[in-house]
Amino acid sequence: MTQETNKVAVVTGASRGIGAAIARRLAADGFVTIVNYSGSEAAAESIVQEIEQAGGRARSARADVGDADAVRRMFEAAETAFGGVDVLVNNAGVMGLAPIGATDDATFDRLIAINLKGTFNTLREAANRLREGGRIINFSSSVVGLYQPTYGIYAATKAGVEAMTHVLSKELRGRSITVNTVAPGPTATDLFLNGKSQDVVDQLARLAPLERLGQPDDIANAVAFLAGPDGAWINGQVLRANGGII
Repeated sequence: MTQETNKVAVVTGASRGIGAAIARRLAADGFVTIVNYSGSEAAAESIVQEIEQAGGRARSARADVGDADAVRRMFEAAETAFGGVDVLVNNAGVMGLAPIGATDDATFDRLIAINLKGTFNTLREAANRLREGGRIINFSSSVVGLYQPTYGIYAATKAGVEAMTHVLSKELRGRSITVNTVAPGPTATDLFLNGKSQDVVDQLARLAPLERLGQPDDIANAVAFLAGPDGAWINGQVLRANGGII
């Protein structure tokens, strides 16, 4: 059953996978949900329709988070349509894996542009626009801590996100806005499973003491906790939603 609130949540990268699960969950919790996407309008509209058919409220918003002007326009549109924004979920991100010595400039620049600069772009708007009592939920990864070979640049971008989380939580003193990060481990999305053999998937599933892959809904539940009333006293933290891998 969909709850009712007057709060508005922007979820970046919400047209599939973990982002789509977060959009569905926040809509079920009563948030007007902005389903951000940069590629497939059809996929984003499908999530919007699914939310509305379940009794929720949503709309899609195209914006490449790496484009500061596009991010600003997305927030402005949400304010015009709904009066303001209360929650930002920074889910959008890309991955590129290679040893540091073999990483080309294009891969490095792409990871920085989306994962780090993209997060900064949305954080800057949120810092200046979120209504009092709002919530900012960033996304890192449990590779920050595991530090596996080939993950160097990706882990560096996510470590940067964690640093900005800690700093911004202090900079927003006095506005009752919390800033936290969720850091998933291996999660069963199409993007994660694509190209992996069943043996590799099984091996990754056994890494956690709970001996399974995370599911998108597991991560959405963690986000919903931080976005909801029960998460009000959690601030400046990194929640490693990974089944105990690290």
